[in-house]
Amino acid sequence: MMNYEPGATPPEPPAHPPPPAIEARGLTVVRGDRTVLRALDFTVRPGSITGLLGPSGCGKTTLMRTVVGTQAKVTGTLDVLGHPAGDPALRPRIGYVTQAPSVYTDLTVRQNLDYFAAVLHPGRAHRDARRAAVTRAIGDVDLTSHADALAGALSGGQRSRVSLAVALLGTPELLVLDEPTVGLDPVLRRDLWNLFHRLAAERGTALLISSHVMDEAERCHRLLLMRDGLILAEDTPDALRHRTGTRTVEEAFLHLVDEHLTDETAPPGPPPTPPLTQEASR
Repeated sequence: MMNYEPGATPPEPPAHPPPPAIEARGLTVVRGDRTVLRALDFTVRPGSITGLLGPSGCGKTTLMRTVVGTQAKVTGTLDVLGHPAGDPALRPRIGYVTQAPSVYTDLTVRQNLDYFAAVLHPGRAHRDARRAAVTRAIGDVDLTSHADALAGALSGGQRSRVSLAVALLGTPELLVLDEPTVGLDPVLRRDLWNLFHRLAAERGTALLISSHVMDEAERCHRLLLMRDGLILAEDTPDALRHRTGTRTVEEAFLHLVDEHLTDETAPPGPPPTPPLTQEASR
């Protein structure tokens, strides 16, 4: 496992990156009479961790649902791994972990993974591959010693790791994680972030990770800072701090929010003076 510590600069992605894992242009989602996402433009690269940060209710979960193809009333352009979002060809290539653990509490950890592996790769011909994938995924999330424990008997953090293991069964090229560390103790949070960096560095996985905890921003290669359905900034943590003249990403985010509010409340300037006509210039 990588010895990555908060505050250290994450390893940079390759200097000449491959095509984007996610590319959005004018991405808009309307729910009822409310526009939840407002003409978003952003890019997520393979082999990198992109943090999606912002307060609760700003549109992070809606954006993630849109990326994995489960959100209705979407307009604009959204390409994922070279296909339109929601294309059936993407299903085995994307891992998605929601905020609530998606596990069967009356099954053991291994039985949960056996079931989802059979859904992902059905048939006797894939039996050995399924068994290997289950063992690898359990090891990835450090639950080998709990493999035969009932999921219902695990702690909340351990059940979250089972959900993550399910998402890792198919060695996804894109991993979408909706606040995966919320409510976890500092040691488990550190271990999960070490795993995320290992997946990006060793497997070339693209990770899109949402959070409302600003100190997690320092662990990402790039950041999307969101508020009220808008992306206020897309850049590296260092670049955002430099751009705003602040010491932390949290201070940079607050600076950008204040800047955005100032722009919204500023009175409109005077209308442009029309050019003089020949008659008026006499």
